[in-house]
Amino acid sequence: MQILLAGSVVLPLLGALAALLPAPPGLKGRNPDQAVLRHGVTVTGVVLAATLALAVGFDRGHPARMQATTDLSWIPALGIRVHLGIDGISLPLLVLSALLTFLCALYSYFKMPTGPSPKAFVALLLVLESGTLATFAVLDLVLFFLAFEMVLIPMYFLIARWGGAGRQAAAWKFILYTLLGSVVMLLGLLLIGLKSGTFDMVALATDNGPKAQLSHTVQLVAVLAVGLGLAVKSPMWPLHSWLPDAHTAAPTAGSVLLAGVLLKMGTYGFVRIALPITPDGLHTLAPYLAALAAVGIVYGSLACLALVRSGAGGDLKRLIAYSSVGHMGFVLLGIATMTPTGINGALFANIAHGLITGLLFFLVGALKDRTGTTDLDALSGTTGAALYGRAPRFGGLLAFAAVASLGLPGLAGFWGEMLAMFGAYHPAAGLSRPAFLTFMALAGLGTLLTAAYLLLVVRRVCMGGTLKAAIAPGETGGPATAPAIPDLARYEYAAWGPLAALTVLAGLWPAALLGLTNPAVQQLLGGGK
Repeated sequence: MQILLAGSVVLPLLGALAALLPAPPGLKGRNPDQAVLRHGVTVTGVVLAATLALAVGFDRGHPARMQATTDLSWIPALGIRVHLGIDGISLPLLVLSALLTFLCALYSYFKMPTGPSPKAFVALLLVLESGTLATFAVLDLVLFFLAFEMVLIPMYFLIARWGGAGRQAAAWKFILYTLLGSVVMLLGLLLIGLKSGTFDMVALATDNGPKAQLSHTVQLVAVLAVGLGLAVKSPMWPLHSWLPDAHTAAPTAGSVLLAGVLLKMGTYGFVRIALPITPDGLHTLAPYLAALAAVGIVYGSLACLALVRSGAGGDLKRLIAYSSVGHMGFVLLGIATMTPTGINGALFANIAHGLITGLLFFLVGALKDRTGTTDLDALSGTTGAALYGRAPRFGGLLAFAAVASLGLPGLAGFWGEMLAMFGAYHPAAGLSRPAFLTFMALAGLGTLLTAAYLLLVVRRVCMGGTLKAAIAPGETGGPATAPAIPDLARYEYAAWGPLAALTVLAGLWPAALLGLTNPAVQQLLGGGK
């Protein structure tokens, strides 16, 4: 188990180095580009297999205990250690990251985005995977920060070199926002480590451990600094403005990983660091965090409604990006309740959002490849997509992803949002119940608005308009047929099928995930007991 976890983190880095080397003579395939793309599929597939083996070998009888741990001294003078481990909170995120990266590599093998050499693309994808997996596996504050920052550079280049229109400006906006937030977060992490005498996250999570050295003022300052960096990555309104531009400009694989994995790093930090290590500071700020989360839910939905309006010239990728602001608002609301119900809902919503929004970005990327546009007015005009009639399986899958995203009962999107609102109905002791009831009501309004704009998307893109032939005077003829849109290909079934299946499985059997997270959440809230 130790080797599997450490190997999952290190193997993508080794694979990234190997991707930059010439392919061995027997593995070149038809051309070097194909060889390196196949290399990316192979490495990410091995990493996925390792994380699945970790999941199989995980002791489900004790999901609150750190397992597969590695604890080695790294910088003794500062007390920094190479400390790795997983529990019921981090294991699902680890598997989700490995799955999405593998599916992106598989999809890119058949549909490589336009841009420079595939060698650089595969190497950046693997470095990005290593950073995300390390973020969910490390148990040292300094290592967490390094892993947190490790993903920024590869994502910047994926957007700037393989993105679409406006990619340079979007990439700079992404890197500047996240770097500025991370600088402040580093100060907060250093404050915790220096005041407590350790950077070990497991030791800091216990009430009778080094955390006792942190006064209320220190906790408040630390959670403000750390929370700012995490909020930018989450993204929390009003620190979200980098997200729509980054998603709109990013290639399909970049959008999938940005929504499905990178946003989870911010909310995971709240649960792993802010909640157990600075509980008093978070308790003071919880009402403000919940208020911003509730505003973000409504704001994201209203922005999507504005984009989907006929004649608004809205972009479908941008709409899904704004929908992430609303969906991640439910995650932050659940965390702000500081209750087991709310936090379990937040963790469930994290996984559900990764599955559903990852699938949506795959579909929108493929739709752009088929039609040449993501403009909603063009997709719903008389010569628009009209997917039900022209590519029925593609249209059906898009409609499935949309209704899953709006929280239809029986699919994964339902449980996280419902539990987050239940947590707001009965927040932790000392938090204002009337205030949280107001936030719950705003979240409920957000669910209605979400259903409205997603159903409008389905109606406009999947149904579209009626194509009529323009018949010249003196000519006869019937209605013209719209140009064909290719339906789902085999590689698309392979890349998207697992996400659709897991969305159904998580919706029908939520206990599979909640059974892992709940004991670990109870222990975090209980001060390690």
